[in-house]
Amino acid sequence: MDPRTNPYAPGAGSPPPELAGRDQTIERAAIALDRIRAGRAARSLILVGLRGVGKTVLLNRIRRDAEARGLVAASIETPEDRSLPSVLIPALRNGLLQLSRIQALKSKLDAAGRALASAARAFKLKFQDVEFNFELAPEAGVADSGDIERDLSDLIVSVGHAAKERRTAMILSIDELQYVPEAQLSALIAALHRAAQEQLPITMLAAGLPQLIGLAGKAKSYAERLFEFAEIGRLNDRDAKQALCKPAEREGISFSPEAIAEILQRTEGYPYFLQEWGKHSWDIAKTSPIQASDAAVASESALLELDASFFRVRFDRLTPGEKRYMRAMAELGPGPHRSGDIAEMLGKKVTTVAPIRSSLVAKGMLYSRAHGDNAFTVPLFDGFMKRMGPLMK
Repeated sequence: MDPRTNPYAPGAGSPPPELAGRDQTIERAAIALDRIRAGRAARSLILVGLRGVGKTVLLNRIRRDAEARGLVAASIETPEDRSLPSVLIPALRNGLLQLSRIQALKSKLDAAGRALASAARAFKLKFQDVEFNFELAPEAGVADSGDIERDLSDLIVSVGHAAKERRTAMILSIDELQYVPEAQLSALIAALHRAAQEQLPITMLAAGLPQLIGLAGKAKSYAERLFEFAEIGRLNDRDAKQALCKPAEREGISFSPEAIAEILQRTEGYPYFLQEWGKHSWDIAKTSPIQASDAAVASESALLELDASFFRVRFDRLTPGEKRYMRAMAELGPGPHRSGDIAEMLGKKVTTVAPIRSSLVAKGMLYSRAHGDNAFTVPLFDGFMKRMGPLMK
């Protein structure tokens, strides 16, 4: 078929042509955000799941829907090599500019701007990577102590008052939250807790890998009461079929039942992979309906492309020791696997390879749901590791 009309959109955070199976989560988020704007209690929402399940897509969809209803969002993606204040302060500044366009009194808005200037100055001294240029002078005694938990709380509360004055809500939309260091995550949670106690319309909408649940609980023991963790997983067969078939149907193209079965089996219902297989099946097929033979060839080309990009970019970040650890896991299967079994596969003691495991967790390659368990954060990564060659001890 004509690749110019190919409807599929594989890519990091690219909105799929059919967002299937997520309506319930979208509605839950909308209810919570509207309650917060109205001054009613609701927990901040954190989307957790593996790579390729569409967390970023869902995060952006919820944020855009909220903005269409008049809420204001400050959006960031947490980098691994910068502090939270360095990316949060410019986003909050942008959020305050959006608030300034809403007709209302300016007292709280100016106060929030001065608090932001104070925080930027204090955080610049602490983290060195914060850049700022504000028109308003800093507010002495507000968000300028140099203590991140106190200053971030002052800042979030000030912004919350500005949002309340304008009868809206401010959303901190944060992707890849698991990369925020523990002390900074603790300060952010404390700030949101204080804002919730004061019933201010400011909240967080975040996304991250499964280990984020444990990281938040470790940072602050009350995190599980402050946040609602929504686990985003693979699609069931009905929703996966919809995500695959609906975009083609809108172009007058269909899949044979055998082709659908092949693609669903290969992708295991993960949204990102459904887009890859859909794209390749479309480009390979000559006529409609797309046949199982087309899907089989698409499987080969999709894996080649994934190996060269989606998988490879993560593999290249690993040290030789980390690659051997991941390869040993792959030898055992998709997982999860016990730390002792992986160490035995490598011919080493658990204590010897424990630092490697910790490094892989920090890099977002592994996660653990239970003590001693290890699983890949990237679906189908075990197959990729096997394709890279045999285990070298």
